[in-house]
Amino acid sequence: MTTLSEAYRDHPLHLHHIAPLDFAAVQTMPDSHVWRPESDNDFSLQEELPPDVPIIDLADPNASKLIRHACEAWGVFQLVNHGVSLSLIEEVENEAGRFFALPTPQKLKALRTPSGATGYGVARITPFFSKYMWHEGFTIIGSPVDHVRELWPHDHERFCDVMENYQKDMKGLAERLTRLIFESLNISDEEISWLASSNGSGGGSSAASTALQLNSYPSCPEPNQAMGLAPHTDTSLLTILHQSEISGLQVFKDGLGWVPVPPVAGAFVVNIGDILHILSNARFQNALHRVAANGTRQRFSVAFFYNPPADYVMSPFYKGSSSGQVPRYRSVAMKEYVGLKAKNLENALSIITT
Repeated sequence: MTTLSEAYRDHPLHLHHIAPLDFAAVQTMPDSHVWRPESDNDFSLQEELPPDVPIIDLADPNASKLIRHACEAWGVFQLVNHGVSLSLIEEVENEAGRFFALPTPQKLKALRTPSGATGYGVARITPFFSKYMWHEGFTIIGSPVDHVRELWPHDHERFCDVMENYQKDMKGLAERLTRLIFESLNISDEEISWLASSNGSGGGSSAASTALQLNSYPSCPEPNQAMGLAPHTDTSLLTILHQSEISGLQVFKDGLGWVPVPPVAGAFVVNIGDILHILSNARFQNALHRVAANGTRQRFSVAFFYNPPADYVMSPFYKGSSSGQVPRYRSVAMKEYVGLKAKNLENALSIITT
């Protein structure tokens, strides 16, 4: 079976679009990281407070309906009572902090290769922008052992164990959310056989493809001139994000502009990616989001990306011509769409529009 790691090999990046800046070594903003006013880098507060991104309790008997409404109206929601251990989340934060605290020359030993999908580096969306982002990341698909063995030859087991346990729990949560969402669309298990292969126990047995992304946004000398992460939508079906107590994440909502997503203790931010937008026949919003830089503190986040298998051929689920609906997008394999997104970013959806 094709993996998403293999899908990315067909779209290698140049080395200068992989290696992050040595943030600890700079005292002033290099021009390469200064975003001009015309880049829509306006992080100022709105005159009136916008409505909050929905907060949903997964234990609520109406959780499925609430999630469906949030997917339609916002494309993003915050999730509480999700069942993932807070102590495990704290361990992940600690291990991510331990990694990003290493000197840059040390971290570069785990640098992502030009055709690789895993390892240390900048965001994959970097080549589509004229300026660099104030960000560094570490991507994990499966076990991170090959990379972190280079960093901690005799002390990498703890990092690997924590990340593998977290991925297992997050996959179980993603499966549960995906089932609730598909049930709200009246999609049967037969129509999503890759998910139906799960035993439903949260053990992570489905054929889905996943990735874990550790993010660091170092404190920035000129935060109003920097971009932590540029505006984009995720390729994923779902992205489940844990953000630290430091604000920075913003989502775009029609009619309101950029809306902050403040950290909620113990909550995950769940956002809809392109794949679920396609499968829902554009009923669910794929959340356009970005991250602001911080002038005083380093900010961390951990994103879990959940997708169908790379070979899965996606077609929009719609009720047919009797309801007046028509498919908005043509059928496309997951691997093919990853390639389209890697080459076209925000124009990928328009390429498969019918």
